Amino acid sequence: MPIQSEIGYDSKIEGDVVVTTVDAALNWFRSNSVWPMPMGLACCAIELMAVGASRFDISRFGSEVMRFSPRQADCMIVAGTVTYKMAGAVRRIWDQMPEPKWCIAMGACASTGGMYRSYAVLQGVDNIIPVDIYVSGCPPRPEAVLDALMKLQKKISKQPVLQNLTALNFQKKVAA
Repeated sequence: MPIQSEIGYDSKIEGDVVVTTVDAALNWFRSNSVWPMPMGLACCAIELMAVGASRFDISRFGSEVMRFSPRQADCMIVAGTVTYKMAGAVRRIWDQMPEPKWCIAMGACASTGGMYRSYAVLQGVDNIIPVDIYVSGCPPRPEAVLDALMKLQKKISKQPVLQNLTALNFQKKVAA
């Protein structure tokens, strides 16, 4: 009984042919070229810099291109304490990123406010933007950030692409 898979190779077909679906191909492209936007707000930003260094080598996962322009990024890594004063700027930068976009909350402060239970600290960045992956730690090790990136790649590879594009185009036509 033949086993059906999304991406497969049949040696009985002449030539080098790979049979796949459009969704699987586009998701493979997307998941292997995530361009992060580092939103370094506190101590976790130092560990985020270590992830890009040669010892941990984030480029193995196609994310070595750190973009400091939100219009060129598709994954925001919020690293550190989000104060209410910075919350508006974080939200504005998130809104400037093109779709599809994802968010990683790096560290205890970005995830839950950390040890800062004060009037000035937002108790989790998920109060202002949607978060896809949470990384625990104070600050988290670079290996934890790489693990979060691999989890994000797995999440991206399972998202329906064409269905979302047709729904988005339909919404634009209705709004017009």
